[in-house]
Amino acid sequence: MADQLSAPFLRTYGGEIARTPNLDRLAADGVVFENAYCNSPLCGPSRYAFMSGRLPSAIGAYDNAVEYPASLPTFGHYLRAAGYRTILAGKMHFVGPDQLHGFEERLTTDIYPADFGWVPDWEDFATRPDWYHNMSSVQQAGTCLRSNQIEFDEEVIFHARRKLFELAREPDQRPFCLFVSLTHPHDPFAITAEYWNRYQPEEIPLPRHPEPARDPHSLRLRHVSNMDNEPVTAQNIRDARHAYHAAISFVDDQLGALLGVLDESGLAENTVTVFTADHGEMLGERGLWYKMSFFENACRVPLVVHAPGRFAPERVENAVSTLDLLPTFAGLAGATTPLPLEGRSLLPHLAGTGGHDEVIGEYLGEGAIAPVVMIRRGRYKFIHCPVDPDQLYDLGMDPDELTNLAADPAQSGLVAEFRAEVARRWDLSALRAQVVVSQRQRRFVGDALRQGRFAAWDYQPFTDASGQYMRNHLKLDDLERRMRFPAVA
Repeated sequence: MADQLSAPFLRTYGGEIARTPNLDRLAADGVVFENAYCNSPLCGPSRYAFMSGRLPSAIGAYDNAVEYPASLPTFGHYLRAAGYRTILAGKMHFVGPDQLHGFEERLTTDIYPADFGWVPDWEDFATRPDWYHNMSSVQQAGTCLRSNQIEFDEEVIFHARRKLFELAREPDQRPFCLFVSLTHPHDPFAITAEYWNRYQPEEIPLPRHPEPARDPHSLRLRHVSNMDNEPVTAQNIRDARHAYHAAISFVDDQLGALLGVLDESGLAENTVTVFTADHGEMLGERGLWYKMSFFENACRVPLVVHAPGRFAPERVENAVSTLDLLPTFAGLAGATTPLPLEGRSLLPHLAGTGGHDEVIGEYLGEGAIAPVVMIRRGRYKFIHCPVDPDQLYDLGMDPDELTNLAADPAQSGLVAEFRAEVARRWDLSALRAQVVVSQRQRRFVGDALRQGRFAAWDYQPFTDASGQYMRNHLKLDDLERRMRFPAVA
């Protein structure tokens, strides 16, 4: 899983310049979902939906500071119950004292905090949270020698590669699920010269539609990220887009490193590899940056399933979402899913026998003052918020979402159908009240826990050094034989 990787920028999805040879090879031999979406365009809620197969509103996953309940099953629980060895490496955005959530092993800590420090406040929208995105990521875009994100992702890939070799040589023959989650190409837009120099400045295009979107939610996003008070130049924009594409190539190299271990260790033939992202990135299109929107760049993500011996390469046009991955993983593993799920298995799509064509989205985080919901079905996308005018886009005719058809008399029947469906699916007034109560509660608890001695929930990886490398209680020949791969007769 990449972080903030928008499908439209990738060559596999029609992008023009991103250099991703490893992903391209994976896609050429795999099943490519052309219209895959996250269910909430924000890190935490999107990941919670992906992990649980449940919509954010069903599990209280409103924003980036919501606790993931220990009693809520993840695909880690389902696969572990089915006999799988479950392993997590990298960013997950779990909040709360349980930092494993069904995974038997977790190889690294998280890059983001596990506490209640990032709770938005819908009751005081005018006060912009000082901990949230601003425009410094764009204004300061460029090269670096090191960064917080580079340090993190290098650690993640080191541990993931080592774990794959360990899985290949250990006597534990249980099937495994290894979830590797990177933080690139998420802002800030800073990357090493090695990746920056893979692109020439003159080949980096400026946004195709830079004129700011004027719908109320987009205006709120401009406020919450301080876009109007921290103007950016054309060079800032080009540099940010340059660094973003360079970071995509960084992610692709890490994917290549993992695929290389699968090939070298002999695991590739019997491993299903899935590549996706938690949400997208606007990158200056429609005058917006980051995510938090149901415009295509912010919520449409890559989704490639690679298992050539099992699924024939193809491209699936149906609209699906990362919510659908839990039941898909369970189906691949022969695991049962007796508990309620909103996600639907992608196995029919993978087998080429059809499948659903629908995505349900919810946004309940920063930049909102009431729930924003989305229905994508067929060629249409409908976006509704109780305090805003509706939006309806015909993505077949208008893939850049420049023409809102919601007020078009010719579409009044379709809009009425969508509004009736929204009323059936959600009680948006009650949902807003639940969000506000949750925000108040978590702000209070978070502030209280900061008084006196603070006990962090951040995951602390434990390594038993007494069993590593060479130790006197281990027989030399046994150790060397066990650790050498491939084994010597």
